[in-house]
Amino acid sequence: MSVRVTAVMVAYNRRELLGEALAGLAAQSRPVDRLIVVDNASDDGSGEFAEESLAADGPWGERARLIRLSENTGGAGGFAVGIAAALADPEVDWIWVMDDDTVPGPEALAGALAAHERYRATGQDDLAVMGSRVVWTDGDDHPMNTPKAKIGATRAERDRAASVDAMAIRSISFVSAFLRAPRVRELGLPIADYFLWNDDFEYSARLLNGARGLYVPGSVVTHKTKIRGSSDQDPGARFFFEVRNKLWVFRCSRSLKLGEKLLYIGATARRWVRTMRASQDRAQLRDCLRRGWREGWGRAPLPNEQVLAGAGVPDDVMARIRSSDG
Repeated sequence: MSVRVTAVMVAYNRRELLGEALAGLAAQSRPVDRLIVVDNASDDGSGEFAEESLAADGPWGERARLIRLSENTGGAGGFAVGIAAALADPEVDWIWVMDDDTVPGPEALAGALAAHERYRATGQDDLAVMGSRVVWTDGDDHPMNTPKAKIGATRAERDRAASVDAMAIRSISFVSAFLRAPRVRELGLPIADYFLWNDDFEYSARLLNGARGLYVPGSVVTHKTKIRGSSDQDPGARFFFEVRNKLWVFRCSRSLKLGEKLLYIGATARRWVRTMRASQDRAQLRDCLRRGWREGWGRAPLPNEQVLAGAGVPDDVMARIRSSDG
């Protein structure tokens, strides 16, 4: 069976790392079929660099597309645009998403597809999401992007995942996630209004509500963050997005069942307490908590078309975004 994979990379002001990430994609032992790069209005030359790297006479040829936005729409907006553009290929099977500081190892794609093939051989092909093993620059697992085993997974589900050298999961980060294209067409795009944080949690959990997901250690990427830290370290002003967006997940999203929602609410409360206690600027976090709480309860996320209007989204991509909103 021929499988088509489109990679989507969102870039913002990390020109050197963007070069490494693109080189990693170009060096895959199993080549990517198409590539979409979304530049979020970078001002460090990333857009120009991507344009040169993806020129029609280069190694990607006609397989690549660059979308240069006129506004920074955050990771959530960038992935919404890139995934919408990936759906232009009616035969795409998997959409492989990552940031510009993610450098895939040469077997990252082959490893994921091999796990899917083994999974298909064991029963119903109900796989909607796969996630790579994410390491830091020292080769150790990156705590920011290492998923937990799915809570409530049946013994059969756990055993089936283990039989293909994988682990059953309920959510995954956008740092090297493989999204099943038919499931994306069915359930829509990431929510651009999240801007930063929890967009990948909400979206992957939405795709996995009623479907299966695998963490695949045989697919390895390096996440070149400045430090090897987890996302509950002192977030500073970004804590606003953590609070607002988690409330949106709990209030407005179809991603979690009731029992799961209660478990995640408890886990989120404990995490916020830990974050507050560890902070060097608790006054700032309290202000973020107040503002995030007010907006999280005060309104729902806006439609993608409204959020992305005026951001320079190409007409054909905006048409797909509009269709997904509807």
